[in-house]
Amino acid sequence: MSEPASNPFQLTCPVPIVRHATVQMAHGGGGRLMRDLIEGMLLPELGSGGGVDAMPPHDSAVLSLGDRRLAFTTDTFVVSPLFFPGGDIGKLAVYGTVNDLAMAGARPRWISCALILEEGTPMDTLRKIVQSMRKAADEVGVQIVTGDTKVVDRGKGDAVFINTAGVGVVPDGIDVSPSRIQPGDRVLVSGDLGRHGIAIMSVREGLAFEGALDSDCASLVDLVDKLSVLGCDLHCLRDLTRGGLASALIEMAEHARIGIDLVEAKIPIQPQVAGACELMGLDPLYVANEGRMVAIVPPPAAGAALQIMQSHPAADRPAVIGTVTSDHPGAVQLSNPMGSGRLLDLLSGEQMPRIC
Repeated sequence: MSEPASNPFQLTCPVPIVRHATVQMAHGGGGRLMRDLIEGMLLPELGSGGGVDAMPPHDSAVLSLGDRRLAFTTDTFVVSPLFFPGGDIGKLAVYGTVNDLAMAGARPRWISCALILEEGTPMDTLRKIVQSMRKAADEVGVQIVTGDTKVVDRGKGDAVFINTAGVGVVPDGIDVSPSRIQPGDRVLVSGDLGRHGIAIMSVREGLAFEGALDSDCASLVDLVDKLSVLGCDLHCLRDLTRGGLASALIEMAEHARIGIDLVEAKIPIQPQVAGACELMGLDPLYVANEGRMVAIVPPPAAGAALQIMQSHPAADRPAVIGTVTSDHPGAVQLSNPMGSGRLLDLLSGEQMPRIC
């Protein structure tokens, strides 16, 4: 091996202990409660210390192995219901894992699958889920190479939970990280926002909307592969899962110590999603997506990146939605058509639990 791999749990300085005596319904990603848990307990207890990053810049760790760079990620899927418009927990587990690898610029190669099953779960339900995983893996070109199965007592789980890990190879010439974001860079989104979260909530709440509203659950691997022709101009990528667009950009701005200015009128949101969010008191900028990403590139590359997105089936109504600035470092500002703006902030918890 060459130089030691960077540890995704490294931190720069001691942090306060978690402010909550019990684990709250904060969930992974997208909320201050979860960040308190990570920075207050998991980093100090599990990290090696003495590193340069308080938080890992991706949902994947990028590791050196000889002259190769590997991306490594892990995730757990607890979505309820198991089957939803446009997808299911099996499809979601595969796509969610490979998308995390792709956001580090990696080409996914292998994933694991661990199933936590509640006693009494119908075998037909499980068979549909694993068949969906197989189909998604074949589509992406990733191999499911190892796994595990555990059964818990009836009432101690919720039918099926899935834990995955994934490994991918980062091509030469690709260096994707929030630390590469520069003032003047353009912020692009690959498509309309909020459909996954609203599709889930529509099933839970028994809501019906005019026109079909399916989850955007999709693989972003091929889209990132096409964007990789930009090479070193591909500064940063992030998929917009729990916490949505707002939380992802806030985390990137805080990590890179830059500001981001968004133009509200340019952010694509379907009318059904906007209407459902208004009905349920939700902000679509914080609603989960499972097939959307942001790309941050320098101005000369923005046109080429947008053209690639516009010609790809995994992108639906992509747009340039903002600009990186040296003003208000660590913050994201949204300007509205009236000319006024507001600063976006991380939510204390999660708008929608059990969404992925």
